[in-house]
Amino acid sequence: MTVPLEAVTDLAHGGRWTSLRHGGREWLWRRESPERHGVAPGDAFVDAGGLEECVPTVRGTPDHGDAWSRPWTRDGAGDDGAGETVRCDCFTLTRTLRDTADGVEADYVLTADPGFRFLWAAHALLDLSEEAVLLAQEGAPTRLFPEAAPLLARPWPDGAPWVTGTWPAPLGLRLDRFGPDDGTAVGAVVDGGRCCVHDGADRLALAVEAEGQPLSVALWRNLGGFPADRPYRSTGVEPMLGRVFDLADAGPDDAARVPASGEVRWRLTVGADCRCPR
Repeated sequence: MTVPLEAVTDLAHGGRWTSLRHGGREWLWRRESPERHGVAPGDAFVDAGGLEECVPTVRGTPDHGDAWSRPWTRDGAGDDGAGETVRCDCFTLTRTLRDTADGVEADYVLTADPGFRFLWAAHALLDLSEEAVLLAQEGAPTRLFPEAAPLLARPWPDGAPWVTGTWPAPLGLRLDRFGPDDGTAVGAVVDGGRCCVHDGADRLALAVEAEGQPLSVALWRNLGGFPADRPYRSTGVEPMLGRVFDLADAGPDDAARVPASGEVRWRLTVGADCRCPR
């Protein structure tokens, strides 16, 4: 008998996914953050773990986007599941969750003025062991961001927002294994919308699909290197629309764009059936 993944969301507190459970395995990492309950739009990000809907940016302003700090509403249920909506100043985002044979599908619709540019990330912080491995497309272009500079064998180019190598070891920095805490924190963005996590016998597959939009998977490998004053371990595997963390850094092809129709649609698939990229 196949045991599906089960997802739980908290609409009152930013629409955050608070649980992603497969049998006895909870995939989402969480931390005690009581101050999260009192946040308002524009506040600094409060990291409670789980899976955050980061839109229209991840880094930058507003920090982790504009959706995590707002209450969402449920718009009713039908054959296609319940629509869950957040209304922000420049856009409205609706997601519809439905169960699949082995996991969850989330269909998204963002409505905004034509030409509106944005990033979106399913900012999933996972509870992973030191043996966990991340599989993505071998040789995929991979961007490293400035926090990786001390870990590279070459100088960081002056003023560069990122440098590019290939997965799984861009510019010699091996990123597909998480390992023990070593005091580092590295962010990377890998081209392509599909990845799979192996952790012992457990598998978690994540994929994003969107017609005509840039697709990637972001990695946040924080092994006790962030924040500087009170570091903790957090490991993010984040399907994205876009190719950068900060919308302000996005070139012409690095962000999603709303077409003349006024809406962008995409699908996130999360499951235990791992068709590993090669």
